[in-house]
Amino acid sequence: MRRVGKFSRAARGSRTAPRRLGPAGADWAPYERLDDAARAYFLHAEVALDAIDGVLGRRRVRGFTLERVVDLTEAGTSVWQEAAVCDGQRLILWHSEELADENSPGSTVLDSSVQVLPLGSIRHVGMRTLVGRDVSGRRVDRGVHLVLATGTPHELNPVPGSDPEAPLTAARFRPEAFRFSKSLDDGGAGQIARLVAFGRLLGRLVPG
Repeated sequence: MRRVGKFSRAARGSRTAPRRLGPAGADWAPYERLDDAARAYFLHAEVALDAIDGVLGRRRVRGFTLERVVDLTEAGTSVWQEAAVCDGQRLILWHSEELADENSPGSTVLDSSVQVLPLGSIRHVGMRTLVGRDVSGRRVDRGVHLVLATGTPHELNPVPGSDPEAPLTAARFRPEAFRFSKSLDDGGAGQIARLVAFGRLLGRLVPG
């Protein structure tokens, strides 16, 4: 993403009537079901769930992580929202961003995007956890960073050479990568634990 209880037991039941579980932005970590977590956390939960359901079909959710960032711009407040969902065979990535549009009521529109990756396309799962201690000496996970990289070229970086007649000798490509992070200040202990579980799930499911 650039920025995703136990995920292995997270399951989605039949869709029910929309229900607000709290103000948008409430902690989603206590909710095992994607529907409940999205409605507690996202500002546009129905848009997110409709996009994800459209590609998820009847498959069971094995794990997920959610993120949202509020930015202050010249046009006002802008909210970036994203979800990463794993159904055991695919990684479903959804994100939305509010864009200025003078021709739209409210002067903004929601740019909603969904991307589906087979787990076999993931070439690298990397997770770094920041571990500390509390005043009693007990372990405290203070943050986690998860990186999922594919084999798809995303960016080419030229390598300069020493010969003036051949200023470029080669080019390195940077693979497409998706990054997720949580900390005590950004998400709290519950969301750190959920992202760690999500990373471990993907580490187990990605083909060797």
